[in-house]
This record gives sequence, structure tokens and C-alpha cells, in this order.
Amino acid sequence: MKQTAIFVPFFTMIFLTLVVWIYMYARRIPFIQKSNLSPEQLTPMEFARISPPEVANPSDNLKNLFEIPTIFYALVLYLYVTNQVDMVYVMAAWIFVVFRVFHSIVHCTVNIIMLRFWLYFVSTVTVWFMVIRAALRL
Repeated sequence: MKQTAIFVPFFTMIFLTLVVWIYMYARRIPFIQKSNLSPEQLTPMEFARISPPEVANPSDNLKNLFEIPTIFYALVLYLYVTNQVDMVYVMAAWIFVVFRVFHSIVHCTVNIIMLRFWLYFVSTVTVWFMVIRAALRL
């Protein structure tokens, strides 16, 4: 298997982060402009308190994209450097990314909590599977 195959889901995940970052500002900037907020209202704690869900959820999702995905990024680099990329890892990487894409879509739009939870759960279990498999092959 070509070792670089793992980088397609890797960069797809990075692109997802970029899309959520743009979407967050597309929701946040109009809210700030429309609300005519004072500088005191723009502190992180106060802004989070007064933001409606359509503004807060994309921000929360962006933060979430810097949690478990960081393990994914490190693991992908490890697999590539140690020449361990195989079809199982590539398929697991795609499962992780697809479920994270759906998680972000749900989180940034309808925010159905139980659906979001299961999407997050499947994606995270997939990363832990990859981590455990890599650790056992060490």
C-alpha cells in the first residue's frame, strides 16, 4: 500500500477544521455587528453567555476539532514515519473523518444531542482502535 494514502483523510480533516472556522466567523461577525456589542461583551465568558446557539455551536465545534483529532494527526504522522500505513488504517482514518464531518454538520446546524453523541462516539472509538492497534504493533 502507498504510505501517502493516509494523508487524504488527514488533509480532509484539516479542511473540515478550516470550513468550520470560516462558518464560525460567518455566524459570529453578523451577530456582533447586528447586536452592537460593547468591548466588555466581547470577553470570552460574556460572549459565550450572550451568544445564541447558531453562534455558539460552531465555536464549540471548532474547539472540539482541536481535541481528539490531535491524536489522529499525531497517529497518522507516526504511521507514515514508521511505514505502517495499511488498508486497515486508511479505512479507519476514513471512518473517523466521515463521522467527524457528520458530527460537525449536526453540531453546527440542528444540534440533535443524541445523534451528535453517537457520531462522536463512533469516530472516537475508531481513533482509539487505531491507537491500540499501533501500540500493539510497537
